[in-house]
Amino acid sequence: MFATSFSAWLQRRGIHYGWIIAAITFLTMLTMSAALGLPGAMLQPLGKEFGWSTEQISSALALRFALFGLMGPFAAVLMERYGLRAVICTGLALVGFGMALVTVASQLWQLFILWSLMLGLGTGMTALVLGAVVANRWFTARRGLVIGMLTASSATGQLAFLPFAAWMIEHWGWRSAIVPIFVGCVLIATLALCFMRNRPSDIGLLPFGEKPGLQPAAPVAAPAAMTFRTPFVVLREVFSNRTFWILAGTFFICGLSTNGLVQTHFISLCGDNGLGAVPAASVLAMMGAFDFVGTILSGWLSDRYDNRKLLFWYYGLRGLSLFWLPHSQFTIYGLGLFAMFYGLDWIATVPPTVKLAGAAFGPQKVGLVFGWIFAAHQLGAAVAAYGAGFARTLLLTYTPALYAAGGACLVASLLVMAIRRPAKPASPVIPPAAARA
Repeated sequence: MFATSFSAWLQRRGIHYGWIIAAITFLTMLTMSAALGLPGAMLQPLGKEFGWSTEQISSALALRFALFGLMGPFAAVLMERYGLRAVICTGLALVGFGMALVTVASQLWQLFILWSLMLGLGTGMTALVLGAVVANRWFTARRGLVIGMLTASSATGQLAFLPFAAWMIEHWGWRSAIVPIFVGCVLIATLALCFMRNRPSDIGLLPFGEKPGLQPAAPVAAPAAMTFRTPFVVLREVFSNRTFWILAGTFFICGLSTNGLVQTHFISLCGDNGLGAVPAASVLAMMGAFDFVGTILSGWLSDRYDNRKLLFWYYGLRGLSLFWLPHSQFTIYGLGLFAMFYGLDWIATVPPTVKLAGAAFGPQKVGLVFGWIFAAHQLGAAVAAYGAGFARTLLLTYTPALYAAGGACLVASLLVMAIRRPAKPASPVIPPAAARA
């Protein structure tokens, strides 16, 4: 009832309630991504306090990435069966309490329960799938703008919060940095309980931009039949498709060279080279700023140019920037140059990958197909999170991991050119379109 009256109040002022839904979604994804990025700032403090090696902590973070990704194909099913509000609040509760309970943990197995299981499942429930479902359900006009902003928030939040978190860790200890995440989860869950609704029809509205008297093109029928078996059916259908494996393989490398490597280990890497946690986190925040611009620009470019060529340049430049990083001397100038080139394509690979998947598999299937491609991304992140930690523990340096990721990016830049060029331009597709209802 409160949402209905508030929607009417907004309507009288020419504001569609969908923007409130988008704002809550933006804050949810921003907070979740900040929670994903925060453990990277805690590698060294946790190691010093409990005597855990970088490899041991990284193994917990690797499992978190794997669960985060594997939730992708099933998150849409959860949203369809239980509703957006229930899924958002459950995800926020898992993340908030998982982060809070870490402050009293003292055993490595507890870290696996809290950071691997609770954080992995909670963030996986509210990943890119949430933004796509909201954009498809609540917006007909400005849908591309909404999904672009929500996608950018999911990466930028991982980096923008880190300078403040690193300052808190340096001055008040690592436990203090948990507080903003926990408070944010509580506040946003409260907003979701009060204001979040599944569909415009729940409060007597049409999607933003939908003309009165025109019915939406049957978005309800297909998702109504979705079950937890549906993602496996779709996977079996595309299993022998070459384009699927190229996109999944290159997105695996995308995760290998971003979330798992730089997001997780960058502050520790800088510490090994004499740069403090706060300036290192500031470089990550700089990457986040460039990423926000780069992702939106990439969406614009993907509507106008060959998406295979865009991915060729994105992966190629990322690979070269990773080769450069060990030789940057870890000065502000050297790291600033790295942050610019690397940050611009941190998640800029998403729009071209989605467009290529849409052209290959069609709008009805692309959502769940992209869910599996996204799962490959996070499995790559898991491999890098553990592998880089293992390399650092064994060899006392991250350099081999950086070279390996850079070389993998160059391989990915060549692989994408093996995708067959669509016979005609594909219409804009938003992942995961199959999740809309």
